[in-house]
Amino acid sequence: MSNLTDPAGVERSRPLFSVVKNDKKRVAYFYDSDIGNYAYVTGHPMKPHRIRLAHSLVMNYNVYKFLEIYRAKPAVTSEMTQFHTDEYIEFLQKVTPDNMDSFMREQTKYNVGDDCPVFDGLFEFCGISAGGSMEGAARLNREKCDIAINWAGGLHHAKKSEASGFCYVNDIVLAILELLRFKKRVLYIDIDVHHGDGVEEAFYTTDRVMTVSFHKYGEYFPGTGELRDIGIGQGKHYAVNFPLRDGIDDRTYETIFEPVITNVMEYYQPEAVVLQCGGDSLSGDRLGCFNLSMRGHANCVNFVRGFGLPTLVLGGGGYTMRNVARTWAYETGRLVGVEMDRVLPFNEYYEYYGPDYELDVRNSNMENANSNEYLEKIKIAVIENLKRTAPVPSVQMQDVPRQSFGMSDDQDEEMDDQDEDENKDVRMSQRQWEKRVERLDEFEESDDEDMAAANGVYKLNGRTRQETTFRDSTKADDTMEVDSGVATPAEQPAEPAADNDDTMIDEAIAEIEAEAAAEEKAAAAAAEAEPAAKETHAKVDDDGDVDMGEGEAVVEKAPETVIKTEDGVEAADAERKDTPAVDAAVSTTDAEPAVVSKRASKSPEAGDSRPTEEASIVAQSTDKATTASEAESKAGTS
Repeated sequence: MSNLTDPAGVERSRPLFSVVKNDKKRVAYFYDSDIGNYAYVTGHPMKPHRIRLAHSLVMNYNVYKFLEIYRAKPAVTSEMTQFHTDEYIEFLQKVTPDNMDSFMREQTKYNVGDDCPVFDGLFEFCGISAGGSMEGAARLNREKCDIAINWAGGLHHAKKSEASGFCYVNDIVLAILELLRFKKRVLYIDIDVHHGDGVEEAFYTTDRVMTVSFHKYGEYFPGTGELRDIGIGQGKHYAVNFPLRDGIDDRTYETIFEPVITNVMEYYQPEAVVLQCGGDSLSGDRLGCFNLSMRGHANCVNFVRGFGLPTLVLGGGGYTMRNVARTWAYETGRLVGVEMDRVLPFNEYYEYYGPDYELDVRNSNMENANSNEYLEKIKIAVIENLKRTAPVPSVQMQDVPRQSFGMSDDQDEEMDDQDEDENKDVRMSQRQWEKRVERLDEFEESDDEDMAAANGVYKLNGRTRQETTFRDSTKADDTMEVDSGVATPAEQPAEPAADNDDTMIDEAIAEIEAEAAAEEKAAAAAAEAEPAAKETHAKVDDDGDVDMGEGEAVVEKAPETVIKTEDGVEAADAERKDTPAVDAAVSTTDAEPAVVSKRASKSPEAGDSRPTEEASIVAQSTDKATTASEAESKAGTS
């Protein structure tokens, strides 16, 4: 037997990876070994253990040699409340499975219970997730790295004061707030199968953050993210949603993702990117309904990487653990510029990947309900919306607000000095080993094998295959019931969904065209009325008083912005003179973006009902008075 054999008996004459792009990007990788110790509740589809599986693959593929590995300081209450309310974070900190019965009212208020259960270490889990994302953003700000990775982050459903969709603390919003301290514009891209509603809602009224989400829409959680949701106020046209149907595959996903992101980069010109890589858009996911392979999913990551911007890469959904772990490990390799071998190296979770034991998540024969005509309609509408954004929104930069999240450079250097003092007799300490990055152009590998073994890296040796037959594993795990090639069946019939979606798309496109025509018409009317307005302008005497006589000006009301209400009802046409205008005051600061906890818009019909009600009351009282007088006159006559 060859000496190049791993502990599973697999021949290893081929290298574990090959270098495909040597552009020397500095990649910071955040991982906390405690993350896999947390579990929601028995039977819950969200399993933090998947992050430990992905990390094990990264280590045993030797990809860690090109990463700066960090264990971020968990986020604390004062950092979480940069976005979330104090009361909500205080509740998360106090509630436990033992005392949850005394917090029944708060559980209802904050949507904690069913999908978002109370489990042991809930607050600590949120702190690890948020801490890695915020520390990654802080290192990007300080130009300590080009790419930051935190697979424990990406919890995009959490709201300002509400848990949602297995998410409690929105680490993405906190990381974007950190980036905005130094970056004028930040782009958020979401390739999770679910709509990134929490992040979109947080930045719905500002143009400093553009949110782009590709997701399943229609009778699917969270039920938001239709094409017409484009932002309001100053943030109008800076929320981009691409609603999709079941079964989208690699080829069709690529035909929409790359053109849309290219146009976003051209029109918006962000200074940093946050990419949420939810694994539930993969084929065969327990809760997903897309048909992406591992390589199709990773192509999105590689495409965004190609723009060369400071990028924060986060995890997200993903409920078939072995598929999520393989994909995130593979994408880690693509981010450092290497292509990993298809045959999996032996690792402590080797039995999860049977029966093929390969680094691959394949497409299935699932039907693609996304026709080319449907996708083309959506793409055209999205790009038309992008063209109406302001060319490179300007931001008046002021002094950088507040203290930075995470660890400062001085604190980092102090920890290096402390580590050196405590490990004087050690050739390489754990901290030094994690931060060391191997050069891709080195002739020979130089590594501390003992340190690698202590961190779960299995080295090649001549041992025979272990007696345990992993292919016949009887490990009880509900994520291993579905084969990676079997797709989740569609929940909704294709025919009715197609009709409804086509109607929605046609209405949205017609609305976009009508709104554009109305704006052009209003601009032309304003240009014509300008000379007349100057002639009839009110006269002002020497005391500054306005003459309200014959020179009184008639001010034309500006066309009102069309805002979609929660029920899908649009605001009344601005040309109706008898309808009172809705005053939607949206304020944002230059230092930090405005954050909204609830997105709602008023309907002007409520204002129209008041005059009608008053008129009807007057009419009724008049009729009653008339009837009473007639009765009296009749009685007097008789």
